[in-house]
Amino acid sequence: MQNKFKNKISNEEVAELPTIHFAGEIVVVDTLESIDDACNDLLKYSVIGFDTETRPSFKAGVSHKVALLQLSTPTKCYLFRLCSIRLDKAIIKIIESKSILKIGADVKGDIKALQELRHFKPNGFVDLQTIVSDWGVDEKSVKKMTALILGYKVSKAQRLSNWAAVCLTPQQQSYAATDAWVCAFIYERLQQTEKKNNNITLEKI
Repeated sequence: MQNKFKNKISNEEVAELPTIHFAGEIVVVDTLESIDDACNDLLKYSVIGFDTETRPSFKAGVSHKVALLQLSTPTKCYLFRLCSIRLDKAIIKIIESKSILKIGADVKGDIKALQELRHFKPNGFVDLQTIVSDWGVDEKSVKKMTALILGYKVSKAQRLSNWAAVCLTPQQQSYAATDAWVCAFIYERLQQTEKKNNNITLEKI
């Protein structure tokens, strides 16, 4: 596919775009019994979307541990509630797998937050922020990468909501699923499009 991506986009231009959201099944994983089923399904895929969410802190010096891990296939997104369940060995198997690409943005920050819960050796992670420049895209936020590469906008209304709440609202679930899924969607579109810089190879963590 010919590369027609612009390198930058304004907030005003983004606001005019149609909204995109994950339209597949969202599965909240908040019991130990449901972890294995989720992970067994994810192991079938070679590329999945990846993201985390942490309860925001509005006080200086106060921080919270990561509350949610999102892993998404094209049709199903699993929301692992790490505020309710442990970072289980079945989940570790996926995030240590070299054969499953986990596509995200600011991946190192997400990995660091997860490693505060349990030690693991990350493998197979691809950070969109480190590769989009190969296609001539200068923007690094998921919001603007989605706009430039897919031609849609994603809602960020739930970003600062309480991710450690007893129950996640439908709006939170949709936001969290979309953020993970759209990263894999962006990666797929990039793979179908000519690079503007053919000398740089894919960087994996």
